[in-house]
Amino acid sequence: MGRLTSLLYASPLYGYTLKRGPRPKLLGQPPGLWPGNPETGKSILDGRLHLAGQGREFRGFEEADTGAGEAWLAEAHGFSWLRHLKALETGPARALARDLAAGWIAAHDRWHPLAWRPDVLAERLINWFTHFAFIAEDEAEILASASAQARHLARAVAGMDRDARRLHALKGLVYCGVCLAGHDRLLETGLGLLEKETEYQVLPDGGHIERSPSLQADLFRDFLDLRATLNAAHRETPDWMQGTIERMAPLLRGFRHGDGGLALFNDSFEGDPSAIDAVLAQAGVKGKPLSSAPHTGFHRLSAAGTLIIADLGQPAPPGADRHAHAGTLSFEMSVGRERLIVNCGARADEDWRTALRSTAAHSTLAVDDVNSSDVIPGKGLGRRPDEVICSRRESEGSLFIEASHDGYRRPFGLVHRRRFYLAADGEDARGEDALLGSGGRRFALRFHLHPRVQASMVRGETEVLLRLPSGAGWRFRARGGDMSLERSVYVGDGRNVNRSRQIVVSGDLGGQGARVKWRLSREKA
Repeated sequence: MGRLTSLLYASPLYGYTLKRGPRPKLLGQPPGLWPGNPETGKSILDGRLHLAGQGREFRGFEEADTGAGEAWLAEAHGFSWLRHLKALETGPARALARDLAAGWIAAHDRWHPLAWRPDVLAERLINWFTHFAFIAEDEAEILASASAQARHLARAVAGMDRDARRLHALKGLVYCGVCLAGHDRLLETGLGLLEKETEYQVLPDGGHIERSPSLQADLFRDFLDLRATLNAAHRETPDWMQGTIERMAPLLRGFRHGDGGLALFNDSFEGDPSAIDAVLAQAGVKGKPLSSAPHTGFHRLSAAGTLIIADLGQPAPPGADRHAHAGTLSFEMSVGRERLIVNCGARADEDWRTALRSTAAHSTLAVDDVNSSDVIPGKGLGRRPDEVICSRRESEGSLFIEASHDGYRRPFGLVHRRRFYLAADGEDARGEDALLGSGGRRFALRFHLHPRVQASMVRGETEVLLRLPSGAGWRFRARGGDMSLERSVYVGDGRNVNRSRQIVVSGDLGGQGARVKWRLSREKA
């Protein structure tokens, strides 16, 4: 947003233009598809709000901005936590919800750069409408504020970046058109813009342009909300919206490990498996997980309970890359319901987030501690691979993939090529990582381990024995570099930093590139 636009929005005259018009009325409450958690509701009632991986004291919006990070504030101002208070179904919970809604209006009923950011504003209105009877002690006051916010949303959404936030803002615009009398035009406008934006952002294989499993789940839920809200208002679900739901479901399944949680790519966290189950059940779309998503760039290799999920695609494009990590060609591996090889995860606070976006925080190869894509703190990516190539084949149940990226061509004149093989019986996974070219000084190939995996060097420190919580053993071997077992971290829930280990295969490049062959094989009982 430009400085002149900010000055315009902040002016008293602009606020006056938002409040003109007839007295608004509520046409109906949208259905709430996702039940809240009473335990979370009790925490809010006790004055503590856990959002964006951070727990903070929270008594009202008059002091909420003090010391809180942007991600926490965005969620607080979005009121998504209302459903947890409502789950308590008590008088004190209702009284607090009404006090907080009234307090927000008193503190932020004029434009504010974060509280009125279009996606945050849309989330707030969606939750106000959905829980209107729960929060509305003074219906006229809330509806007057909602009507003014709806007018601003309609004006501001066009200036947004073409990423998930814009889709979410357009969802809010549709809700305004359905719920507020006198705003009917916002429904058709919102649906028209949403259709065009979805065509751009949701790729033919059903993946979202930002390439984040967590965002895939969030946006999938948004489309389910929209479908249910339109149905409740006795309006037909557009064919394009139902088609989008049917395309997104198989890839969301494809992002799940055997434990039901999501793979950790591009600012994702595991999530609640039961909640993901509920989302997929609500969709009513049957089918298997998608094995190959060529437009989004993810592949899934599965055999006899062993699963590899790999990021083998181009990073998200500029303008849609705020969640992008420098993890090209990284992979995760699980056996049954247990994770073995992982990426390190993500956190909302910027210092940790920047570190976790680095190539070194992923199970892939790095050169001279330089990221395969430049990570810009607080923003997206700078330099990135110009070309990512992938091919896949299957032979008698065994799976083969070969991929490469040229993210190290500009700094070092190198191309990283990675090959995967998974045997049909699921007991043998092999790979080869090669650096083709003559630049760079040293490489490090990392395999981050889940915190519950026990690891020990054996056979004169030439192999690593891995023990899963179930007792199943796997053996890691590698040729082409020096092997070590080092410290790592794992942030699977987006909040808690857990100690873990990583296998590192490293060596000098010496102007001749490098080639490492590795193997993970199940120990026989």
